[in-house]
Amino acid sequence: MVTTTDPLYAVAAAIAIAGGLIGTGMAQQGIGAAGMGIIAERPEKFGQVLFFFVIPETLWIIGFVLGLILLLQIL
Repeated sequence: MVTTTDPLYAVAAAIAIAGGLIGTGMAQQGIGAAGMGIIAERPEKFGQVLFFFVIPETLWIIGFVLGLILLLQIL
């Protein structure tokens, strides 16, 4: 029987969460740089740039949910 204190589940959850955070950072670095260039030239595009900057945030949310699923042994 596996308990919730099993270290392998904690390591797996940490990898899932870290992967989501690293993926978010990698995606946002390019989007942020390009977005600032667009806003400098055309300030009316701020809403569209903000929308594209927020989309990668779902990666860390998915990683966090997967980490919780692993820690709580839901599946």
